Amino acid sequence: MKQCVLTLIALVFTASSVLAAGGIAYVDLQKALNTSNAGVAAKQEISEQVKKYEEIVKQKQDALMTLKDDIEKQSVLLSEDAKSQKLREYQQQGKDLERFTKDIQEELQQKDADFTNRILEQLSEVIKEIGEAEDYDLVLERTGILYTSDRIDITQKVIDAYNAKQQ
Repeated sequence: MKQCVLTLIALVFTASSVLAAGGIAYVDLQKALNTSNAGVAAKQEISEQVKKYEEIVKQKQDALMTLKDDIEKQSVLLSEDAKSQKLREYQQQGKDLERFTKDIQEELQQKDADFTNRILEQLSEVIKEIGEAEDYDLVLERTGILYTSDRIDITQKVIDAYNAKQQ
C-alpha cells in the first residue's frame, strides 16, 4: 500500500514537472484567426462586399416589386397575352434574383474559406516556428481541450509573431 502511494506521488510530481518545463502549450486558433491583422482585414473585405451585394439585391428587389405593382395596376387594362407576358417576365426576374442571391452567397462563402485556409496555413507555420524555438514537445488547439491553465496559452505570442511576419 505504501509503495502504491509513493508511486502515485512520484507520478504526480513527474507530470507536474513536465508541464512546468514548458513542453506543452495550446493555441486558440479561432482567436488568432479573428484578431490577427490579416484576419481583421479579411473580415472587413468580406463585409464590404456583403454591403455592395446587399445594395444590388435591394435594387433588384425594388425593381421586382415595381413590376409586380405595375402588373396589378394594369391587370384590368391588359389583354390576356400581355398579362401572361408580364407575369412570365415577373417570374423570370424572381428566378434571376434567387439565382443571383445564391451565387453571391456561394462566392462569399468561398472567399471566406479561402481567406481562412490561407491564414490558418500561415498561422500553422508560425506555431511550428514558436514550438521549435521554445522547445515545445506538443502544441494543442484550444477547441478540444476541456481545461488547461492559461500559463501554457501561447495564442497572443502566435498572433504577435504572425502580425510581425506579415509586415
